[in-house]
Amino acid sequence: MGEGPREAADDHELLARHVAGDPDAFGELVRRHRDRLWAVAVRTLGDPEEAADAVQDALVSAFRAAHTFRGQSAVTTWLHRITVNACLDQARKASSRRTSPVPDTERLDTLLEPHEAADLPTERGELHREVMDALACLPADQRAALVLVDMQAYPVAEAAEILDVAPGTIKSRCARGRARLLPLLDHLRVTSRGTARTGGRNRSEAASVPEASANDPTSAVKGGGGQQ
Repeated sequence: MGEGPREAADDHELLARHVAGDPDAFGELVRRHRDRLWAVAVRTLGDPEEAADAVQDALVSAFRAAHTFRGQSAVTTWLHRITVNACLDQARKASSRRTSPVPDTERLDTLLEPHEAADLPTERGELHREVMDALACLPADQRAALVLVDMQAYPVAEAAEILDVAPGTIKSRCARGRARLLPLLDHLRVTSRGTARTGGRNRSEAASVPEASANDPTSAVKGGGGQQ
């Protein structure tokens, strides 16, 4: 196992160092990946506090289960899978919330940019709220697929690996989710045409969470944080 600086180690080596007893290796993994995990969680759940709880639960699970990682996927894929599962567990516990959807011919990112909410005019903030409310009405598995594919721009194959299902299942969940969202968000079509912009991969950099402490890697998500 390498003994160089943690910042220069790849994710697999950091996880191996953590398993071997390095007290700071897992904190470096959290630092690298927390923003993307947060972005997925807050869009899946629609609530910063619930997202913070889900990410914290996921990081605790990953911290404890690191010895079970077999290296058959990227560490980031493994972390995303644990985070999405934590979000789905959280969503099932609070499945009383309602939702609003998008046209099946348009991706969700034409209605909502992940990082815009803080600076938007009132109308755009309201649009953000309506989309998140609509998403909350979907079954958790459809919501997770749409968040990854339509809002976070993951390729279908990568989303399938994260959720541990077949690519065809991801396509089916997205199609069903969009169809359910259509009647909920159809009234937003005109608004979205005036404000939409094309999206791309890795737009979640603006979503951030507080710095992790050296002694408690999971403190990066305690108490919420970040922007939608």
